Amino acid sequence: MIIWLTGQPGSGKTTICRRILLDKPGVFHIDGDDLRDLFENKDYSETGRRKNVELAQQIAHYLQKKGRDVVVYLVSPYKDQRDKFKEKMGDNIVEVFVHTTEQRGRESYFVSDYQQPVENYFDMDTTFDDVEESVKKLLEYAKSTR
Repeated sequence: MIIWLTGQPGSGKTTICRRILLDKPGVFHIDGDDLRDLFENKDYSETGRRKNVELAQQIAHYLQKKGRDVVVYLVSPYKDQRDKFKEKMGDNIVEVFVHTTEQRGRESYFVSDYQQPVENYFDMDTTFDDVEESVKKLLEYAKSTR
């Protein structure tokens, strides 16, 4: 199973992933910032962002084929790219749109052309639900889609 957390910076993707790892320590996690550091991709243009997301998708797919559960958390702003991956992965992926109305100090990093999911995703508003409740709802949803 791949859980793909998408959303603007500061929405709670990293916090959600860290909480999932407490419950499921064997889960492999892929962070967009780590990928950029590892592969020295400092290009934040659309081309650079697409390249980073494609790399995360390739790694997640490889790990999933090897029997690993994976949590990916990066902005991944382009709906067409996420939708194509969901189509390829079928029931093996849950896309999670993480968002909030709170100001969390990361707004200067927002991606202006971010495209939120429209269908076949789990909506996670971290404005009011605490991290425990959010993760509980997500894992129940993921389990029900298998």
